[in-house]
Amino acid sequence: MQKRKKYVEFEENNGTVLRYFRHENGGGLIDSSSEVDPTAFVESSAYVESGATVRPRARVLTGAWVDRDAVIREDAVVGSAAHVGPRAVIGRGALLGPRVKVGADARVGAGVRLAADATVPERGRIPSQRTARHAA
Repeated sequence: MQKRKKYVEFEENNGTVLRYFRHENGGGLIDSSSEVDPTAFVESSAYVESGATVRPRARVLTGAWVDRDAVIREDAVVGSAAHVGPRAVIGRGALLGPRVKVGADARVGAGVRLAADATVPERGRIPSQRTARHAA
């Protein structure tokens, strides 16, 4: 049986080398400067970028991308192929459906449920426990 490498390196266009480590729970790729709780689940094809925080029991599913300095709070779910933009915050227990796009500096409140393909614009705000298809 072949062992999977503990890290993967990518080179950006400017020559900077990025190193991602595999998270123990799910095998997702997490940047060395991110903070991902051991109880969080990060699917093997998901990415957590530098400075991002993923709190206890949160789940980042297949193909999802948590961008730089974003925060995923406790028990939140980032759906498959969803993107959480730079510095965005996803509240405790929130659920982002598949392919949801959350813009930079946006805030999604606790308990919010966003349907598949929903978009939260840059600096957008969705208060806690409100269901939305498209946020304004």
